[in-house]
Amino acid sequence: MRDHATGCARSEGYYKIDKKDKIKYLQSSRLQSEEPPVDTQHRSRFLQEPVPSAAPEQRRLLSSFACDSDLLKFNQLKFRKKKIRFCKSNIHDWGLFAQEPIAADEMVIEYVGQNIRQVIADMREKRYEEEGIGSSYMFRVDHDTIIDATKCGNFARFINHSCNPNCYAKVITVESQKKIVIYSRQPINVNEEITYDYKFPIEDEKIPCLCGAENCRGTLN
Repeated sequence: MRDHATGCARSEGYYKIDKKDKIKYLQSSRLQSEEPPVDTQHRSRFLQEPVPSAAPEQRRLLSSFACDSDLLKFNQLKFRKKKIRFCKSNIHDWGLFAQEPIAADEMVIEYVGQNIRQVIADMREKRYEEEGIGSSYMFRVDHDTIIDATKCGNFARFINHSCNPNCYAKVITVESQKKIVIYSRQPINVNEEITYDYKFPIEDEKIPCLCGAENCRGTLN
């Protein structure tokens, strides 16, 4: 080792180390880092067998990804929206149509609107009738929450009902907030209308169904 006049190597600036000293240092450090030798039989066994402690960790990661698959798809949907358009429908008034092929079990669109309580929903429904609004676009999330897309929604409110739909609605939780997302049940072709089952509760006053499907129930409720 070199003698340092100041007592500290850092205070003396840059200086070259002799090659002989470098070789001695490298040899000593290499010996310290080397592991004790093992025979070929044991070495091959260690290479082939997975580390037992890593298996539970891998399973935990895979399970977490499986649970968060809806969240991953939702984030993808936010950055890359499906190409869809609304136009006149053969089922009823306006409808939503695909402008690109959509594979099965993909998020098509989020049902966007105002989150309101049941009491507010009842008040708005009466008000909409008084204002002459023929259709109200309310979607129940759970027992307490309803999404009202009548006046502040997106294209999802134009999706018509079908007794043989190509999509379905699902409630997912994103950052502690419940959202309604429309998923594809099957592959959807270009210019095919997007539909799902409204699943209205059974009531005495029936609403006729115009979906035209072979298994049509005749009414929405």
